[in-house]
Amino acid sequence: MSLKKSLVILTKSIINEINLLNIPILDFQIKNKKMANITLGGNPVKTSGELPTVGSQILDFELVATDLSTKTLSNFEGSKLILNIFPSVNTGVCAASTRQFNTEASTLENTKVLCVSRDLPFAQDQFCAAEGLENVIMLSDFKTGKFGKDYGVIMINGAFDGLLSRSVIVTDDSGKVLYTEQVSETGDEPNYKAALEAL
Repeated sequence: MSLKKSLVILTKSIINEINLLNIPILDFQIKNKKMANITLGGNPVKTSGELPTVGSQILDFELVATDLSTKTLSNFEGSKLILNIFPSVNTGVCAASTRQFNTEASTLENTKVLCVSRDLPFAQDQFCAAEGLENVIMLSDFKTGKFGKDYGVIMINGAFDGLLSRSVIVTDDSGKVLYTEQVSETGDEPNYKAALEAL
């Protein structure tokens, strides 16, 4: 039996076992869909798609808050939104962006800053408590990864494979996308000034 055929059989066997355990599997095989090309430490990385286009309506979502409740877009209806999306609060740049947006949020009118990652809600809560952050809302995509897939921000290769890419989405109070940024190098901070000026 060839090595290729053996690997195919092994892969099918693993998938069947996972299905029997009812563990959700994300389908990262995005057909006929563009992917963003970014870097992580200078190494090429692809994402599962592209950010929503400016002028479109923001997609609905289901994310988990630090109190383990489920939050959807309707929970923030009537507010302008800044979605600060990143791999993990346990990295320096992600922590810095959360702190910066927390500072800016205190001066923004009718605006909510949603910080989205795949960290467990417990880790997000501990981070905010340790840093004294009260002006941002931490939300987790840990359960299904559907947010990352729908918004095209799951990194599908590299060291952070499966985590969310560093991105910013700004909407008006009707949910229309005003501004997006897919940060080209994951180790860089987003353009805070451009995001805030879009409001």
